[in-house]
Amino acid sequence: MTMLRIRSRDGLERVSVDGGAHVTVSQLKTLIEDQLQIPIHNQTLSTDRNLLLAKSPSEFLAFTDMTDPNLPLTSLNLSHGSILYLAYEGERTIRGGPAVTPAGSFGKKMTVEDLIARQMRVGRQETSHCDSVSFDRGCANAFQHYVNESLAFAVKRGGFMYGNVSEDGQVEVNFIYEPPQQGMEDNLILMRDAVEEKRVDAIALGLGMRRVGFIFNQTVTQDKKEYTLSNVEVLLAAQLHAESELKEWVTAVVKLEINEDGGADVHFEAFQMSDMCVRLFREGWFETEIGSDDDPKLSKMKKEVVVGVKDLKEVDNDFFLVVVKILDHQGSLSCTFPIENRSIQTTMRALKTHLERAKSLPFVKRISDFHLLLFVAQFLDVSSDVPALAECVRLQSHVPEGYELLIESMAATS
Repeated sequence: MTMLRIRSRDGLERVSVDGGAHVTVSQLKTLIEDQLQIPIHNQTLSTDRNLLLAKSPSEFLAFTDMTDPNLPLTSLNLSHGSILYLAYEGERTIRGGPAVTPAGSFGKKMTVEDLIARQMRVGRQETSHCDSVSFDRGCANAFQHYVNESLAFAVKRGGFMYGNVSEDGQVEVNFIYEPPQQGMEDNLILMRDAVEEKRVDAIALGLGMRRVGFIFNQTVTQDKKEYTLSNVEVLLAAQLHAESELKEWVTAVVKLEINEDGGADVHFEAFQMSDMCVRLFREGWFETEIGSDDDPKLSKMKKEVVVGVKDLKEVDNDFFLVVVKILDHQGSLSCTFPIENRSIQTTMRALKTHLERAKSLPFVKRISDFHLLLFVAQFLDVSSDVPALAECVRLQSHVPEGYELLIESMAATS
């Protein structure tokens, strides 16, 4: 049995394919119709992720690599775990409820009756609930290196930050999980995989950590615009902050800035969204339909709010931001294993290479990498085995022989 991952506007889903080398595009579409409830005549498939940026059936026609119904999947170099991209018109009902939901509030409709019928006063919040945020040097460098060297700050990339919060409001970030996503020049669409996030949270539980914030990069074109965060970025940051229900939640931004010598420096900034911003989002005051002509430095409201002494329906985004001090530290986790959901799929060979590189170290030290644990977690019970293995890493204790044998045998299959 082969499993293919199908990414659409609804997120990342899985299709089971029985037949392997003999399966054709036509047969795959039949399986998608049966398992994902999308009629064959509505499906456009491609190995090109840009299909997800197409806006109409006429634009779908430009993607022709999978239009031949008799084309065998093997000719496309597809194997177990490969990702295909799917576009379709119309609506559908996901059997048993959605396992994967696209993040972001864009496009949702809200009636006037849903809004609280009273004025809201927006002002600058002077103090944050988070005293400081300290980044593990390895995970911060791995994120900024990718957006700088591989993406050249041309498109956006984001990740959830995990770590700890002290009693006095100091946030410590020890690893970054990068969910499935589509990065564009001025927008970031998270295609959140509920199954994968459950594994991430199980690892965090074993490590004694929790989700503490979100990090993303701005693109080089944004460096020329006069705002700290755009209206689109404020919406996403407010949504994730509200979802977290953590008062110390941090939003971190990575930018490329021109220095005095004319060179480019990578720069980190950290904020909290103000209490009023999170409240306005929760209560549905933000306009979530953003047009191309809208000023990116202003967030539009559905009703007037009080800013200073004026009643306004547009608020400067800076009113919603509370600056957080940035520190750094060296955590106990390494960050050298290939990172999930990037352009190159992680393989068993990567596991073998990683283990061989550190073969002189104790086994628990060799697996003390969040991204390795997430890769291995696909083959373990998420409720018991995953947090138990992660706890060994947290305590730097002996890894039970069963787990060690399993991981070594996985590496040996490459």
